[in-house]
Amino acid sequence: MSYCLNPDCSSPENPAHVQHCKSCGASLLLSKRYRIHQELGRGGFGATFLAIDQSLPGHPSCVIKQLRPTVSSPQAMKMARDLFAREAQTLGKIGNHPQVPQLLNFFEDNQEFYLVQEYIEGLNLQQEVRRSGPFSEAGVKQFLSEILPMIEYIHGQKVIHRDIKPANLIRREQDKKLVLIDFGAVKDKVNPERAGASEQTALTQYAIGTPGYAPPEQMAMRPIFASDIYALGVTCLFLLTGQSPKDMDYDPTTGELMWLEHVHISEHFADVLQNMLEVSVRHRYQSATDVLRALDMVPYMESLADSMVSSLPTRAKDAPDSSNTGHLVDTPVSPSSRLAAQIRARKSKKQQGFDTPTGPRSLGRRGGQTGGRYGDLQTQGSARPSRPFPKSTTAKSTSGLTSDSMLAAYARGRRNFSSCDLGLFNLQQANLEGANFHEANFRQARLAKTNFRGSDLGGANLSQANLADAVLRDTNLVGAFLTNSDLANADLRGANLSYAHLSNANLRGANLCGADLTGAKVSAEQLSKARTNWKTVHPTKKRSIW
Repeated sequence: MSYCLNPDCSSPENPAHVQHCKSCGASLLLSKRYRIHQELGRGGFGATFLAIDQSLPGHPSCVIKQLRPTVSSPQAMKMARDLFAREAQTLGKIGNHPQVPQLLNFFEDNQEFYLVQEYIEGLNLQQEVRRSGPFSEAGVKQFLSEILPMIEYIHGQKVIHRDIKPANLIRREQDKKLVLIDFGAVKDKVNPERAGASEQTALTQYAIGTPGYAPPEQMAMRPIFASDIYALGVTCLFLLTGQSPKDMDYDPTTGELMWLEHVHISEHFADVLQNMLEVSVRHRYQSATDVLRALDMVPYMESLADSMVSSLPTRAKDAPDSSNTGHLVDTPVSPSSRLAAQIRARKSKKQQGFDTPTGPRSLGRRGGQTGGRYGDLQTQGSARPSRPFPKSTTAKSTSGLTSDSMLAAYARGRRNFSSCDLGLFNLQQANLEGANFHEANFRQARLAKTNFRGSDLGGANLSQANLADAVLRDTNLVGAFLTNSDLANADLRGANLSYAHLSNANLRGANLCGADLTGAKVSAEQLSKARTNWKTVHPTKKRSIW
């Protein structure tokens, strides 16, 4: 279908490949290259459309935002044009982040302004919750570990998003990463009543944002960086409850949302959310770093920013918990969630001396436990020593694990094997997707190699792991987190390392012949120390020439 952009057209839908609208006669090829397929949304500033770029091979999809000034005087149009160019420049700078849609083009046509951005395919978080149900506490913490480094980057560019909400957070189908969309392209609005006034008065601030998600100072046209923190807090409430803020009562004296009765979360996390949702700016967290610090994630912020890889939260039927609530549970499926689990585990061991941390009391009218888990680490319920692993006749490591017992623990739901000594293990064809092997040692002697041949380690956290000499041939390492790992002389022939994180990994002597590194985070200097051949697919999707 071809869609007509003429705002006065009575019948904008047309058959595909038609050059002119059958209703109004307007051209259906915008700027001689973009063919509009359908309208995605409409607001006060204009509309958003899904289109294809016919000037590029393959005719890739894109999103076009049409911005319509409300006045037409030469002075007002000049100011609107300058404002539009400045905003396009800002969006272009922000779009350098891998989880922000890239600005592809901007232009003016018939006194209307157009922004062309990358099309992100996938479900937004509002659709996710409507389809699969609310997140548990740990699932929301995982979400925060993914989104907060992105917010910190945006604020570092001196930009306030001003419309953070579940519908503007899309889980990209390609790699399951969260992408923040809709930056409200024009921050100011031309005031028709002052169109003939001076430049200082012709533009008035406009309150962009969604009622219920935007804090009071933003609706009063005075947004600050902390305004995004408030909107993020309300987004967390939606993820926890599936309810929009408009469905919650508020305190008529303070204006604060009365949300505690709708959730069942730990006292600590309730305090964090309360500080994100403070109506008073003075008492609210001022930055994303403040929230990360409150969640004990600051030491890992750089790693979190590098590893924002996630999957859909696991349904309770797939990973049952003791509460049997039917809500989402959160077996960790991203490096960020596993890092967060590690932080809590270490902190709890120091404070209480247990292998499993004591869960704080839940809040809410009904009480009870949330039942959420981070791998083998219980976040709610009473403390108990970890269950011993079954005996095995296979090679045993100094950590007490064997190949068989580790696989059995993984099958029971355990995902955290950080800092374990796992040398000599034979894990061929093993499914260890999403496991946490942070700082694990897979090497005991030069001739004793851990064998992962043909295994599934997609999304696994192998950061700072000792994998020297390991056999990883034909292994699935898509999205794996291998930052600072030692892969010296490892056999990675035919391995799938698409979108893997290899920053600062030691690849000296590693055999990458036939490996797929599409989209992987790895430098040319690192690859120069590894062995490659003409079958090696580099991050740019180009094959080696030697």
